[in-house]
Amino acid sequence: MSGHRVLSSPMVPPQQTIDCLARRTAAAAVGRVLAAASQIIVVGDRESDIYQVFDGRPDGVDLVVRAAQDRKLADGGMLFAASAGLPRLGTQTVHVAPRRVGQGGRMAQVAVSAGTVTLCAPHNGQRQPGTRKTLTLTLIEGVEAAAPPGETALHWRLLTTLAADTLAAAQDIVDCYRLRWRIEQSFRMRKSDGMQIEDSQTTDTHRLFNLAALALGAAVRVIQLVDARDGSNRPASDVATAPEITAAMALAPTLEGKTERQKNHHPPGTLAWLAWIVARLGGWNCYYRPPGPKTMRQGWDRFAAGT
Repeated sequence: MSGHRVLSSPMVPPQQTIDCLARRTAAAAVGRVLAAASQIIVVGDRESDIYQVFDGRPDGVDLVVRAAQDRKLADGGMLFAASAGLPRLGTQTVHVAPRRVGQGGRMAQVAVSAGTVTLCAPHNGQRQPGTRKTLTLTLIEGVEAAAPPGETALHWRLLTTLAADTLAAAQDIVDCYRLRWRIEQSFRMRKSDGMQIEDSQTTDTHRLFNLAALALGAAVRVIQLVDARDGSNRPASDVATAPEITAAMALAPTLEGKTERQKNHHPPGTLAWLAWIVARLGGWNCYYRPPGPKTMRQGWDRFAAGT
């Protein structure tokens, strides 16, 4: 989605706190940082399925949220039943990431349907003054018809303020939602599984912002290395400087073992080749589980310290 900015709303209980933070996320998105963006999209998982978040979204901000509540519709029906009757637009092929370390991912064929629904405001909970009695949104359903044995079939219901009149538009929205996992990965790498930014002792806002920006760059580099571990033709220069690549060239032969599995078979100078080197420095033995984010982070720390 060229020119778009996709934000992920935070996962913070309780419900009132989620409501408040989701509103603040959307409101912050229209500030000076993203003022030049052609379109701003806030993406949320089930915990962001809050009527007030849709009702109070700022102008210029669109929402894509995975439905969690089987809400009452203005026509007397229910949301989940209505999703089964949506017009089918076509199919979409998506990559399903492995659920556990050591497993391979898979490709899934998902039937995509879309249409508009009108939600009724909930009777329970805190209703803000001026809350609209109904909201008309786009509902997209993605269903995997034939999941492999032992796998749970994909099934998404997405509520969005974006239009989905065509298959291409609906696929774009599904892709937007699926980006949320990558956003969560980058957050995780900045915290306990990576840079441990939450252990910082500073309370100065400007310093925290700078620290978060530096940590984000480091987190993205680790994720790029993990993505490239099984093969990538992208250049190593995507994450490393020329002197670092030169050092990796000298270091690579010393990390290879006697067996074929302990050889770096990736083309020299590629990101996959560099990922293999970094993984070895992080303690990966070339057997059993593939190197994950923690291994890559530890390996990069050792690599950077030696160069």
